[in-house]
Amino acid sequence: MHRQFIADLQARENVDEIYRVTDKQVRSNRQGNDYLLLQFMDRTGQISGLRWNAGQALYETFQKGDFLRVLGTTQLHNGLLQILVQDFETVHPSKVSHEDFAKTSPGEVERQIAELKSLLGSLTNPHLKRLVASYLTDQQLMDRLSRAPAGIKTHHAYEGGLLFHVLDLMRIASAIAPCYPQLDREMLLVGVFLHDLGKLEELSFDVDLSYSDPGQLLGHLVQGTIELDRRAARIERESGQAIPEPILWRLQHMILSHHGQLEHGSPKVPMTIEAIVLAYIDDLDAKVNSATELIEADRNSDSAWTAFSPTMGRKLYKPSASKS
Repeated sequence: MHRQFIADLQARENVDEIYRVTDKQVRSNRQGNDYLLLQFMDRTGQISGLRWNAGQALYETFQKGDFLRVLGTTQLHNGLLQILVQDFETVHPSKVSHEDFAKTSPGEVERQIAELKSLLGSLTNPHLKRLVASYLTDQQLMDRLSRAPAGIKTHHAYEGGLLFHVLDLMRIASAIAPCYPQLDREMLLVGVFLHDLGKLEELSFDVDLSYSDPGQLLGHLVQGTIELDRRAARIERESGQAIPEPILWRLQHMILSHHGQLEHGSPKVPMTIEAIVLAYIDDLDAKVNSATELIEADRNSDSAWTAFSPTMGRKLYKPSASKS
């Protein structure tokens, strides 16, 4: 049977397919009747689902991260496709083809890890090399990096999205570094590699996609800075050679300031050349990815423009995402 991938769904189409639940909420309409607002995903994208006349009892029959066989029909709402869910049932993971839910194949992940190691292998500063090696040789950390999303609902919010995001930034950093001789290329590369690794602790993604308790309390900027301090202390303890404090300060500053502005969650604004560059390219990659996903999700073929996006504060011109 031909799989109904989310990216291939059209309006007014009957749906009978297995999708993974990434979010679920109980809401009330204007008449006070409860309904379920669901988010489904497969490797081609995400789609909202509405189950009318359903409340807490049905909500508790499944969890975020579960696979559901969904029966329903599709409709367009403000340019976005959604599924009107008539019925659903949980499906055991052993009966699901997990390739249908992974955006990157195992081979692609291996190539991305190899490229990341190659870029970091160009380092010549012995202190940065020792520090990076403590991360790259941590197999548990690297396994989690290969599976982690970069976010819950914003950019690169899919399995392997964090690795994709970090590698994209490292490519950008390598490309622009020769344009600015005053820029410490190696410091920038290491800062890019480290800046979001706190998300491995901030986010829970082994079963469902959500925030961990320490992630809620601390956030990945703080968690990444704490982990860097721990690893530096371990290196000094095991080798007798300390990472110079100015290097640690600059790397910690890059992690803490990479959101760019205080109102965006950074406790410090960027105050080094490398931190300024990191904040701008991080924002660039996130915005381009979010815009691309918004354009790809818009199914209103009668217009060259997407519906207004409250998140981005604008409509987007869909032909601008053409790869031709």
